[in-house]
Amino acid sequence: MELRHLRYFLAVAEELRFVRAAERLHIEQSPLSRAIKELEEELGVLLFARTTRSTQLTRSGKLFLEHVRRVFTALEQARDSVRAAANGFHGQLRVALSDGITPSRLPALLAQCRQEEPEVELRFFEIPLSQQIKGLHDDSYDVGFAQSDEVGDGIFALPVWSDPLMVAVPARHPLLAHKRIPLGELLRYPLVLCDPQVCEGHAKHVERVLRRTEMEPLIAERVASADLMMALVAAGFALGLAGAAHIAASREPGVVARPLAARVPPLTTYLLYPESEPPEVLERFIGRVQAIESLESPRPMRGRCSDVPEEPAS
Repeated sequence: MELRHLRYFLAVAEELRFVRAAERLHIEQSPLSRAIKELEEELGVLLFARTTRSTQLTRSGKLFLEHVRRVFTALEQARDSVRAAANGFHGQLRVALSDGITPSRLPALLAQCRQEEPEVELRFFEIPLSQQIKGLHDDSYDVGFAQSDEVGDGIFALPVWSDPLMVAVPARHPLLAHKRIPLGELLRYPLVLCDPQVCEGHAKHVERVLRRTEMEPLIAERVASADLMMALVAAGFALGLAGAAHIAASREPGVVARPLAARVPPLTTYLLYPESEPPEVLERFIGRVQAIESLESPRPMRGRCSDVPEEPAS
C-alpha cells in the first residue's frame, strides 16, 4: 500500500464520483480505478459499492475513511512541526476553538504566550464542539475552548471566563425604553441566533434561557458568527442574544446592548483538555488562561447539563 493509494481513496470517498475525483487529482480515470482496485485487493474488502448511476462507501469503506483521514492529519502535523522547528519553534500547542472565543481575551492570551514562551507555536482550529471533543480524544488537538461543559467522559471542562448574556438591540428600537428587557417583551420580536451546528454550547445556553416562558420564539435567522448577527441587528432585521464582550467588540455602530430583566447565568467559556496528566507546556498554557480572568470555582469537572434556574425578575 502506497501513500498515493490513500490519497486516491480519499478523493473518491469525498467526491463519490470517479470522474470528479480524477479531475481533482489531475489524473485520468483509468489509473484511479486501477489504484482503488489494487487497494481493495490488498485489504481483501470492497471499499465502494459501484453502480452505473452512483458510487457509495461500503461499511468497510466508511471505517477505512476514518483511519485514512487520521493518517493525513498526522502527516500534516508532522510537516507543520518540522517547519515550525525550522522557524525557531521548539514546541507546539494545537488549540481548538468552538462557539467563538471572547474577542477581548484572545489578544491578551496570545500576547502573554508570546512574551513568556515565544518558542512554542500556537495553532488554532475553528471547529464545531462535537469535532473538538472527538479531536481531543484522538489526539488531533491538545486543548480547546467552548461554551459548554457537556463533553462526556475522558475530558476535563475547566470554567475559565464568564460573560453576561445580553440582548443586542438596533438603535431607536422601542425595546430601548427598557433598561432591562423582560423576556416576554423580547419574544414579541424576531430573533437572530447562533447556528447550533456551529456554536453548539452557546446555542444550548440561549435555548435554556428562552425556555423560561411558554412563548415560542420567532427565529428569523440562524448565523455562524457574532459579526453577522451584529450586522443583522444593526440593519434592524432582528434582535440578537450574545455575550456582552461580543457586542462590545462589534464594529456595528447601530447596536445597543441591554441586559435581560430576569437574572440569567452568564455565558461561561470552558477550557477542555484530556483527563490524562497534561504535559508541562499545556500546564503553563492553562495557567496563563486562568490568569486572564479567574472564576470563583475553577476546579475541573466532568461535563454535565443543568437547566437555567428559574429566578424572579429583578
